[in-house]
Amino acid sequence: MGQPDPPRKRTVTWIAITVLLLASLVGTLWVRFYARATPKLGDFPFFYWYQLIWVPIVAVLSWLAYLLIGRGRPAAPGTAATAASAHKNQGSGEEK
Repeated sequence: MGQPDPPRKRTVTWIAITVLLLASLVGTLWVRFYARATPKLGDFPFFYWYQLIWVPIVAVLSWLAYLLIGRGRPAAPGTAATAASAHKNQGSGEEK
């Protein structure tokens, strides 16, 4: 009996999560990029509106990373997902 191949999907998922989170870190922590006053957006210098625009971007990127982490995890015993699958199996007449 051979060892099963490591799941490739899991590695790709973690790479995607890393890229999403690194994008938010680089975009907000690379100060030399946005430490200037121009271009202005209304009365706001570039520094302020650049930082403010990253708030929803980081929220969306974090949410996507959260979804990717959740997709890679098996359902824990006693959760709604396992209860739903058990109920589905009972209703289909399958014997265990």
